[in-house]
Amino acid sequence: MEFGFGYFPTYDGMRPGEVARMAEERGYSAIYFAEHTHIPAAETDRAPGQPLPAKYWRMYDLFVALTAAAEATRNIRVASGICLVVERDPIITANEVASVDHLSGGRLEFGVGAGWNRTEMRNHGTDPRARMAVMRERVEAMKEIWTHDEASYHGKYVNFDRIWSWPKPAQWPHPPVLVGGTGPTVLDRVLGFGDAWFPNYHPDVYDRIAELHARADRPIAVEVMSVPADPKVFEKLREVGVKRVARWFPSGPRWRLEQALEEWEKAIAEYNAE
Repeated sequence: MEFGFGYFPTYDGMRPGEVARMAEERGYSAIYFAEHTHIPAAETDRAPGQPLPAKYWRMYDLFVALTAAAEATRNIRVASGICLVVERDPIITANEVASVDHLSGGRLEFGVGAGWNRTEMRNHGTDPRARMAVMRERVEAMKEIWTHDEASYHGKYVNFDRIWSWPKPAQWPHPPVLVGGTGPTVLDRVLGFGDAWFPNYHPDVYDRIAELHARADRPIAVEVMSVPADPKVFEKLREVGVKRVARWFPSGPRWRLEQALEEWEKAIAEYNAE
């Protein structure tokens, strides 16, 4: 089983390329960058039960950060964890995904989601009530652009006819699409347009992984974020077929990041020793 590294690429912390190089040197197989274009100042949709950390509104643009990470490394996978596609133009985003994948030599993993901040969505012109349908159409439209020399898509929320867009991704047919979320209908979305499920860890995840595998008619990977630093949890996740586990680490200076890694890497060492 592989281990990943999650990070909010803030302007006042370690630079994205430096963090990615550090993760690669320490043996991680992937680095995931979070995304928020902004946070509404009224914070009408705070994270439940806790103040929202400032890192949520201090991030570099996702694809700028991913490009910096790709240019600073040679082997590590660079991933969006997650890209808020309901807040992005799909034609521009398709070009950004293809560009990073092309420049990185085929190392991008495209994590997607609708997000939780409804005011943030509205500021981008997306009705939160339609966000899941918007996400599906935008991902489907991007796949058309990546896999056809001349692409068209006609949906309720995305509509274009006969466009040309290069580069195409280095990976065929496109970078793996990791569908984030843990809601009651998330597996429908994974099965509908995903190559992998990318949930946050929760004790219920084991039953839902079993449900996903029972329903799937094709191979679908599972990558789990926010996993406890516990070798027994690692083993249990491996047994149900999880490809990679990861957790978020704090933004800031290198010493803070290294300090936060101690518990996680100790657990990895114990797991690998068994």
